[in-house]
Amino acid sequence: MKFRKLGRTGLKVSEISLGSWLTYGATVGSDQSEKIIDTAYDAGINFFDTANVYERGEAEKVVGKALKKYPRESYVLATKVFWPMGDGVNDRGLSRKHVFEQAHASLKRLGLDYIDIYYCHRYDPETPIDETLRTIDDLVRQGKILYAGVSEWTASQIAEALRTSDKYLLDRIVVHQPRYNMFQRGIEQEVIPYSEQQGISQVVFSPLAQGLLTGKYKLGQPLPEGSRATNEKINKTIQGFLTEENLQKVARLEEVANGLDVSLSQLALAWILRQPNVASALVGATKPEQLLENIKAIDVTLNEEVLENIEKILG
Repeated sequence: MKFRKLGRTGLKVSEISLGSWLTYGATVGSDQSEKIIDTAYDAGINFFDTANVYERGEAEKVVGKALKKYPRESYVLATKVFWPMGDGVNDRGLSRKHVFEQAHASLKRLGLDYIDIYYCHRYDPETPIDETLRTIDDLVRQGKILYAGVSEWTASQIAEALRTSDKYLLDRIVVHQPRYNMFQRGIEQEVIPYSEQQGISQVVFSPLAQGLLTGKYKLGQPLPEGSRATNEKINKTIQGFLTEENLQKVARLEEVANGLDVSLSQLALAWILRQPNVASALVGATKPEQLLENIKAIDVTLNEEVLENIEKILG
């Protein structure tokens, strides 16, 4: 495994990290989830990601149970807060009450004394940002969390947070978790340049575009049985990707991958890791062999000619 520094901190995380969205506690059973986490750990992955909202806490329980057998200092664990965790008016958002309560609820579900990285899962326009950041800072000072992060924030929202932190001498954001892949590149224009200036790393999710960049979906062919796109609960998240134009591009990208003797998913992950501001690419897996194939992307280097070819294909 290869590792990169997380932002301006001294923390090092694996270039490939393992997530639990839509899998652990839901479509993947606990025993299988534990096998995948064990496979990741044995392969050198030290970075694991979950969230309180994933199956209303069940994913955190699965991840915590699976990691319990390993020394706490040997892995980095991230979870999140923002989305509704109940029907009450205060069971959501980034208010001091909700952040404080959910941090402790996550620790209980995970069976841990502290969380390495705590993300604000979205920006909350209803809560003053200094209220949220003061709460995060309190949790850091209490030793409940070590590093602060945000997910899917704009460059201006991140800038607002940093100005507030500096004004009140609060703990600074060091990591941003955005969606990023060959077909969703919105962070390249503002978020990455600003983050590089401020010492903030990206830990990206959906690097394979909900499975589009695995090559399993083919133009003119039926959806593969058992694939994410056939799952009624989650297929809406991928349907927007399965256009004729995108599938034509995927076919051409697969030709590039074949020319390099790598899989399409390895090509897609190596393309993401070409970005020095990306500390880690967050992958999901329902089988250990899927994870092991993705991990090989860390050894794939894309030269300028290949990168230019990919740009032409993506248009």
